[in-house]
Amino acid sequence: MELSARRCALVLLPAGVVLLGTAVLAAPVAQADNKRLNSAVVSAVYTLQHQAGCTNDVIRNNALTLAAEWHAEDMMNNRSINGDIGSDGSTPQDRANAAGFRGRAAETVAINPAIAISSLELVNQWYYNPDDMAIIRDCANTSIGVWSDNSMDRTVVVAVYGQPDLPKR
Repeated sequence: MELSARRCALVLLPAGVVLLGTAVLAAPVAQADNKRLNSAVVSAVYTLQHQAGCTNDVIRNNALTLAAEWHAEDMMNNRSINGDIGSDGSTPQDRANAAGFRGRAAETVAINPAIAISSLELVNQWYYNPDDMAIIRDCANTSIGVWSDNSMDRTVVVAVYGQPDLPKR
């Protein structure tokens, strides 16, 4: 017995809905790509350091980026955190050490109560905070790691600055 095109469609439609539903449920949660914002932070730090008379380049460091990522995620998951101390009591130096960085570390944090923050808003938060500007303008901070994370009502940007230990001879 031959199925008409209409009967075939009625039989296959529920299977298609099930497959589509499975694909949607199995799809990974989309994460915002904050690469441009993170790069803008590095550029802004470079500019602010050079305006302060620094002549070195600030270089991205994977260990410092990992430390920044850990703290940004901690701040997103623990809304009571709004500074340098993590929910586990860790300091920027503790996180940098745990990530494998060897040297002194410092940190600046920016929180915006919205889904996004522009690099201008971010720099303004840090620019008008003397403690943050002292960290940013410190020419000894030659390494940096930046991570940003956001949700519908909060954006967190963490920059971890480093003064790498000199290699042992």
